[in-house]
Amino acid sequence: MGQQQSLAKAFGCARVVYNDALRARQEAFETGQRISDGELSKRLTESKHTPEREWLREVSSVVLQQALADLNVAYRNFFSSVTGKRKGARVAPPKYRSRKDNRQSIRFTKNSRFAVTPGRRLRLPKIGDISVRWSRELPSEPSSVTIVKDAAARYFASFVVEVESVPLPRSDSEVGIDLGLSSFAVLSNGTVIENPRFLRRVERKLRKAQQSLCRKAKGSKNRAKAQVRVARAHARVADARRDHAHKQSTAIIRDNQAVFVEDLCVKGLARTRLAKSVHDVGWAMFTRMLEEKSARYGRHFGKVGRWFPSTQLCSVCGALGGKKPLYVRAWTCMCGVTHDRDVNAAKNILAAGHADSPTLVELVSASASVEQSALKQEPTGSAAQPAQAGIFRHQHQAEEDVNSVSAGHGEHGPVGRWRRAGRARVLRRGDAGRAR
Repeated sequence: MGQQQSLAKAFGCARVVYNDALRARQEAFETGQRISDGELSKRLTESKHTPEREWLREVSSVVLQQALADLNVAYRNFFSSVTGKRKGARVAPPKYRSRKDNRQSIRFTKNSRFAVTPGRRLRLPKIGDISVRWSRELPSEPSSVTIVKDAAARYFASFVVEVESVPLPRSDSEVGIDLGLSSFAVLSNGTVIENPRFLRRVERKLRKAQQSLCRKAKGSKNRAKAQVRVARAHARVADARRDHAHKQSTAIIRDNQAVFVEDLCVKGLARTRLAKSVHDVGWAMFTRMLEEKSARYGRHFGKVGRWFPSTQLCSVCGALGGKKPLYVRAWTCMCGVTHDRDVNAAKNILAAGHADSPTLVELVSASASVEQSALKQEPTGSAAQPAQAGIFRHQHQAEEDVNSVSAGHGEHGPVGRWRRAGRARVLRRGDAGRAR
């Protein structure tokens, strides 16, 4: 209980320093002046010797300086977004932090001299040695640690460590992924990943917990306890969804050299009548994990444009079959082939990814030529030739599928819209250890 009070005091002090600095910046802007980061730090030091803010000396000074750094980062992101230098959604100007926020956090850097003790405890300045349940060993010495308290009253320690990227052994398998709601994902090799529907399975318990919360008087201790119960129920759902996405993305990246997915507009789909199911399935989190892990482990990742008609094309002849309602799960092409809707879409996504990635096609062709030359040098035995020839035919068949799809739509058709994966990040927050 004493350490919880110390952490709560640190959360509050960091919040007050952040709000004071934000107020000073806003007042300077209204008067047409500018205030530097050094001036804010100087004001913080002076405020510790005043009767109104003398209690700021009870926490580590590094925590307070990091609160100022967070405000500076928030302003830089805002100005970069306004000027167009920052891509993505518009970033709003910084807002005041509230003590009623569901998430509170503080950060310690090396200057604070935090340490992991020989007894596997986390030693924080002016807080003490905290008992930790480690999720994994630290791969290197951490440069900073962030202590987070979430809405479910759980505490986490998130370390920043340096991790080297270790490429996985090369694989000959490549896969296209069609994401959906009836099934979480369907792979071009026929593998179907079922949709766990984590939120739908616990909706009844969540509804009862929310009803119990509504019956409690506002401001009472029982209402605070009920809020924590509701938050913990939602946290269990979020943790299960994240764990499922990690396991599936790791398995796909481990087994395939190239992965292609469709660039879905999740924001738009979340405004339809399927909004709850779209949020529950977690497409954006899954594709982000695929992109990050492919860069980390030396795999190829690509996105096919969202306007690419993956469900309308025949993966065999390339004919365009027209739009199909969601209830149509199988259809027959003019060439006589009957397709499963999702498997056919996954195959088309794989072919479109190949068409838009000439570098990858060259690598596949080079690999095929090497295997062909090795095949010619092998003796004409009945045991070795059929297997190697089968691999050779499969690779060339994939190239023929790419050529047929590209020829069916022309060079300006929907095939060809994809985005290259970003580079691997060297410093990753929370990857080394996340403690509860």
